[in-house]
Amino acid sequence: MSTPVTRRLSTLDRWLPLWIGLAMVAGLLLGRWLPGVGDALEALEVGGVSLPIALGLLVMMYPVLAKVRYDRVAAVTGDRRLLVSSLVLNWLLGPALMFALAWLLLPDLPEYRTGLIVVGLARCIAMVVIWNDLACGDREAAAVLVALNSVFQVLAFSLLGWFYLTVLPGWLGLDTQGLDVSIGQIALNVLVFLGVPLAAGFASRAVGERTRGRAWYEQAFVPRVGPWALYGLLFTIALLFALQGDAIAARPLDVARIAVPLLVYFAVQWALGMALGYALGLGYARSTTLAFTAAGNNFELAIAVAIATFGAASGQALAGVVGPLIEVPVLVGLVYVSLWAGRRWFGVDPAAPGPPAHGAAGPGAAAPAPQVLVEEVRT
Repeated sequence: MSTPVTRRLSTLDRWLPLWIGLAMVAGLLLGRWLPGVGDALEALEVGGVSLPIALGLLVMMYPVLAKVRYDRVAAVTGDRRLLVSSLVLNWLLGPALMFALAWLLLPDLPEYRTGLIVVGLARCIAMVVIWNDLACGDREAAAVLVALNSVFQVLAFSLLGWFYLTVLPGWLGLDTQGLDVSIGQIALNVLVFLGVPLAAGFASRAVGERTRGRAWYEQAFVPRVGPWALYGLLFTIALLFALQGDAIAARPLDVARIAVPLLVYFAVQWALGMALGYALGLGYARSTTLAFTAAGNNFELAIAVAIATFGAASGQALAGVVGPLIEVPVLVGLVYVSLWAGRRWFGVDPAAPGPPAHGAAGPGAAAPAPQVLVEEVRT
């Protein structure tokens, strides 16, 4: 009988929901007690990107991308089932589902409704790597799907915003809202939150393996930098919640109404991704990656677009901030659901040390997922 998952986690990982909850509370209290902190963060913006938040995201993403075995990425890009499934879930079903939920559950609140639709258009390119890693998903597949989302984000975000906020509501006889966001603004967001840590992760592995060898890199360097991903996550969450802590505390009923469609959205997208991966025989690791990349959203971009288009005090911006308020605890919970699903549906113990957790494909799998070292995450 296998050891329970929690016993193999580090203290930081084992109590992650508690740390995240404390970071959220700390951010809310900081924004409530020190109203000037929001102005200070906005004053440190460059091109619509808050430098402290960007720093937190870079610290958060670098360790995970430094763990990626880039020599195995080619095997992922050849899996058309995974790539096509991700595109369908992220760019067809995701925005359509959020549009439907926003209009169904917030018909009388146009600002919040528009903010939610913007959140649905911003596909995840950052924090998803953390959830995927904690759930023992396929790290190389996550890197590929995140890069794919980044390309489509630059190409499709403005077009989809125009379609879902102007064209489709007009066809259906509903109210329309404009969305003025440049491709350059989206490209900058992608460059900062993905391009920089991706380049740093690739460079550190290339230099580390060339100078000290792969064994040293996997067994010494990776465990040393690994915990910084969660430190960066907690720092980023605290800053994000500090931005609108006063607004969230002042309008709890509005936050509750915004939360309902978000809860449904995250749960449905994750379930569709996991079920589709199982049906296609992708195995546990890649099914998990598919599920989390489908469920997560790029709230950094959504908040930046909402503030730039509608103003920092707008209902659209508040809906953007409520996004991570709901997404973070829900996706943390889905990490544990994923580990349970691995044992129940796929017949593997995802958190077991060594290759089998990632390599065992589970019932109906056509081919095993690439083997990835898991134990350094749990050091």
